[in-house]
Amino acid sequence: MNGNDATSASLAQHTPDGVFNVAVLGAESTGKTTLCQDLAAHFGCPWVPEYMRTYLQKKWDERGEVCTWEDLLPIAAGQIDSENKAAAAAVTQGQHVFCDTSLTELFIYSHWYYGDCPEPIKRAVQAHHYDLIVVTEVDIPWVADDLRDSPHLRAEMYDYFLDWLGRLGLPYITVGGSREARVARVAAYIAEQKS
Repeated sequence: MNGNDATSASLAQHTPDGVFNVAVLGAESTGKTTLCQDLAAHFGCPWVPEYMRTYLQKKWDERGEVCTWEDLLPIAAGQIDSENKAAAAAVTQGQHVFCDTSLTELFIYSHWYYGDCPEPIKRAVQAHHYDLIVVTEVDIPWVADDLRDSPHLRAEMYDYFLDWLGRLGLPYITVGGSREARVARVAAYIAEQKS
């Protein structure tokens, strides 16, 4: 599958009624995965690991290659498949699901690196709904790994995320501080939305 071969149908989001769906977005190495894990533990519910990380780590380990345009749709399909499975499980496990990134993040990164995004992902981003989008602030140390490449651009990327979310008309909250403070902020926001 290349960057334009998939149809939007393969990127359809399926969140059962009553499940509170949260996407956690942000620049690299800003605590997205940790926040999702902590929130899942707090609420006793599933969380969705970042599919792009798994996919690209395998590509790096096997071939020493980095992300290309052709990888975007397979990554999108894997991410939404993982989200849909976790959302289905959340019906009986905590009624919440926390997604470590989403197709919205893939859309924004695609624009950052390629200046554009495959049409099926654009359509999916317009169709998908999250009850809450959380953007992690750049207030923790950067940690190097095989895939991260922009330690000095995180603040610029953070602003880029906020700009794109505004252009897409997607409401969001930002979180920073300690792990406990981040969880408390998100939990308080969810409680307020559900009251």
